[in-house]
Amino acid sequence: MIVALMGYMGSGKSTIGKDLATVLNYKFLDLDSVISEYEKSSISDLFKSKGEIYFRKKETYYLDKILNSEDCIILALGGGTPCYANNLELLETYSKVSTFYLKLSIPRLSSRLFKEKSTRPLIDHIKSEEELREFIGKHLFERSKYYSQANYIINTDGKTQQDVVEAILMCLI
Repeated sequence: MIVALMGYMGSGKSTIGKDLATVLNYKFLDLDSVISEYEKSSISDLFKSKGEIYFRKKETYYLDKILNSEDCIILALGGGTPCYANNLELLETYSKVSTFYLKLSIPRLSSRLFKEKSTRPLIDHIKSEEELREFIGKHLFERSKYYSQANYIINTDGKTQQDVVEAILMCLI
């Protein structure tokens, strides 16, 4: 079985994914980390040196490789993964894949992301938290039609990591 976690950057996919993998004794993979490892470059550097189109092609390639694995995996997708190429369709093709949208409010996202924007190539140019909220709002408007197609939607506002892990486990039973 593969549990794929989707949501906007900063929504907790990797943090929750690691906890969930520990509880279920599954392998944890972060798609961006897999891409960085195989491409021998950070995501930021890939965006700068080869561009977003190159990155998105590699993202689909490595997603397909992971989905063809026989391992039990918790997979943290990149924030844009379900929104590009045929990635959402790819996720839906496999009956062994359960998708979860970790939904977090714009104020919570902007609060988290503003502190770490220098490590996020899509937002490293943004100057204020207000500008970031506007950027996130626009992005979420565009991406919500993809995220909302997840098998399960978990609203994570006001929930602890443990609460979110338990909510996912309840869906998997």
